[in-house]
Amino acid sequence: MDMLNNPVQEENLDNLFERADFDELESERIAAPRYSYWKSVWKTFFKNKFTVGVAVLLLLIIGFALIQPLHSGYSPVLTPNINNASMKFLKPSAEHIFGTDHVGNEVFDAVWAGARNSIIISFVCTALNMLIGIPIGALWGFSKKMDKWMIEVYNIISNVPFLLLAMILSYVLGAGMRSLIITMTCTEWIFVAYFIRTQVMIIRDREYNMASKCLGTKTWTMILKNILPYLISVIMTYVSRQIPSLISYEVFLSYMGLGLGTTNASLGRTISLYTSYMNGYPHLFWIPVGVLALISISLYIVGQKLADAADPRTHI
Repeated sequence: MDMLNNPVQEENLDNLFERADFDELESERIAAPRYSYWKSVWKTFFKNKFTVGVAVLLLLIIGFALIQPLHSGYSPVLTPNINNASMKFLKPSAEHIFGTDHVGNEVFDAVWAGARNSIIISFVCTALNMLIGIPIGALWGFSKKMDKWMIEVYNIISNVPFLLLAMILSYVLGAGMRSLIITMTCTEWIFVAYFIRTQVMIIRDREYNMASKCLGTKTWTMILKNILPYLISVIMTYVSRQIPSLISYEVFLSYMGLGLGTTNASLGRTISLYTSYMNGYPHLFWIPVGVLALISISLYIVGQKLADAADPRTHI
């Protein structure tokens, strides 16, 4: 006790230690590195070199498909050149990359002109379906009153054959890009909404949502702040399947003669046109099919990997 009360000993202790000031705000600060969700998403996505390679390939394909037809001068209205019969049915070579068709047109130009329209239509339709379906589906899954009559609307629309509806709208609206976009969005949004409704119903009654509701949080605030951010990876997974699926729909409708018509290029119309020459000149058929498969598979792989990277559980 005498040593502790000794002024000399106290002076030595002051030299050894530094007094810390007490700050209430400083005690609340978390000593952890700053976390950015989207930065973590891109960091996780770019870890896989194969995925990055596929993404670069996809961007090159989309960019080339959007730019090349603007400079090729290709017209889907085929007018055979009788004076230049030697240009017909040429095989792929350095001069004619994909060869030529039955009227002497470059298959290379026809394929990329069709790919351009197919990509534009699929992206526009996907954007419209998501913009309409996600808000409606979120409110549908949260509101039990809305669920009673929306489920009946879904049952009616889902039981109408898509091909029958496409044929009716095609005859009513006529062929063209606008009518095809309307055809592919007039019913598809309800399936997006139903998917979102199911996901929202899974998490709407969790503890933090019940607590927010008891505290008087508005419905749309809960949807935007508590529910939709949790579904980012799920939505990305759905989009990764939606875009290739809509490209397939467009190709099928154009193949059946219900798509863009004869005045607009399309992968479906190109495949349909060249099918009759498959036996003698198989490259006319398999080249556009291969481009279609490459675009669809690349979109699916990139979208799926991006959805996995957006899952917060992969950031641990």
